[in-house]
Amino acid sequence: MSRPSDYDDGSGAGGSLRAESPEIGFKGWLRWFWRQLTSMRVALILLLLLAVAAIPGSLVPQRSADPNGVIQYKQDHPELFPILDAFPIQAFDVYGSAWFSAIYLLLFISLIGCVLPRIAHHWRAWRGQPPKTPARLQRMAGYTEIRVSNPEASEADRAAFAERAVSEAARVLKKLRYRVQVQRASRRGTEEISVSAERGYLRETGNLIFHVSLLGVLISVGVGGVFTFNGQKVVIEGETLVNQLIDYDTATSGRSFDSSSLEPFSLRLDSLDVSYNTPDDGNVDAIGLVKDYVANVTLTEGEGAESEHTIRVNHPLRVHGSPIYLIANGYAPQITIRNAEGTVVYSEAMPFIPQDNLNMTSLGVVKVPHGLVDTSGAQTQLGLRGFFYPTQTELDSGAYSSNYPDLENPVLTLDVFTGDLGLDSGVPQSVYVLDTDGMEQLTGRAVDRDSLELRPGDTVELPNGLGTISLDSVPRYASFDVMQNPAQEWVLIFALLALGGLLWSLFVPRRRMWVKAVPSEDGIVLQYAGLARGDDPALERAVEELRERHRELL
Repeated sequence: MSRPSDYDDGSGAGGSLRAESPEIGFKGWLRWFWRQLTSMRVALILLLLLAVAAIPGSLVPQRSADPNGVIQYKQDHPELFPILDAFPIQAFDVYGSAWFSAIYLLLFISLIGCVLPRIAHHWRAWRGQPPKTPARLQRMAGYTEIRVSNPEASEADRAAFAERAVSEAARVLKKLRYRVQVQRASRRGTEEISVSAERGYLRETGNLIFHVSLLGVLISVGVGGVFTFNGQKVVIEGETLVNQLIDYDTATSGRSFDSSSLEPFSLRLDSLDVSYNTPDDGNVDAIGLVKDYVANVTLTEGEGAESEHTIRVNHPLRVHGSPIYLIANGYAPQITIRNAEGTVVYSEAMPFIPQDNLNMTSLGVVKVPHGLVDTSGAQTQLGLRGFFYPTQTELDSGAYSSNYPDLENPVLTLDVFTGDLGLDSGVPQSVYVLDTDGMEQLTGRAVDRDSLELRPGDTVELPNGLGTISLDSVPRYASFDVMQNPAQEWVLIFALLALGGLLWSLFVPRRRMWVKAVPSEDGIVLQYAGLARGDDPALERAVEELRERHRELL
């Protein structure tokens, strides 16, 4: 076959023909980046990255939550610390780091870019009309038809019947909460009349509520993280918690938190009542298990008004929107130490930390930095470390243990250390840890000398003539957690809305239904069909029910 005279296959003198893509330019690249960022795939990837990015915050101490831990990490790893702390790693400030904030902001923008266009599209679809009736309903789900034959009827009678049939179908669909529109079409010289109906727009509404609520949760969490405050305080029976930053044992707060925003109130722990299962309860295997913790407190608000309350586990006391949780409890032996001259150098109730939550065997430390003199006449510091047994029992090995959490046979054992407590080193120390590197142990198994052993009311001599120690009483203590987050209620509201929107979108079917009256040679053919957006196993049954109701009316 001959080719046109101007044909060029790329090998002649006319040169080669190549398809070249046009330059998209800067605006084109921005448009491409925006489409990628606002896609559902990228939104899911960012959500996964946010979860992965939060992991380093649990592997190393954070300045906002554990500043002492960061200092200790710096001492333990002097070479690694500067690397992890430098920009852009910022391992000790993960949740405020540049890379974590970038992921958070990109996810935020991605959700906005996904939601806003969908809201506009949904609004237009909501105000629009149902779609046109397809020319061939046979392709749709649940297709069925009814033939109404009447050869003797005139065309006018058949047209009137078709009008009536479609009107009745529209009335039935309206009762079923469909949006309906009667439509007319001329096909092959024959006029067809039909009703197009649609419902289920609330499915997309629920979907949008879910996404908007998820966006609200992100905003609320971000705002709450900036202004939040969380403080913990160990309160011994008879002592008082004051809602001031300086009074808390540990406290964490957001970057923009203002301590003056703390509500003025105080909380006195009158008593901590703990009830245990006993043999009288009828369950031998549950003896000693806790039935309930009840903290009886007196709340004093800013104007001096006092009120009595009870706080239980998972039942906090709310003061001006700030919940006060009961999170832990234990025993705080009241210890009095006198020097060789009989002067009291220490008299406090020191909380001991439970090591066995079942029977409350507890470990504690006492530090006495002043007032004691050793055998050489020089000032020395005293450290005591030991265990408290609420119901002391002796094992076969000779070691002590506790076999019941209540005060049935309380015993306190202490090992004595003298020397430098390390309080003047400038490094913060935990009151629950005793650093014995610069101290000499005077009692305990390590030096083959019996530990001090005291029961309530006992007084024993300290070794080396240091003085005496007494166990006056054993009150209980409770650990309270006070939270202040101005956005916590909004987090709950948006979370519930997200859950409601998700359920709404899952259980509301999106359907389209059609009823068409088609003239035939001897009458009218009524056609029924439906279409679902997504999986709808009940669609065919719905079409069948529509047909039967329509038939009854006709």
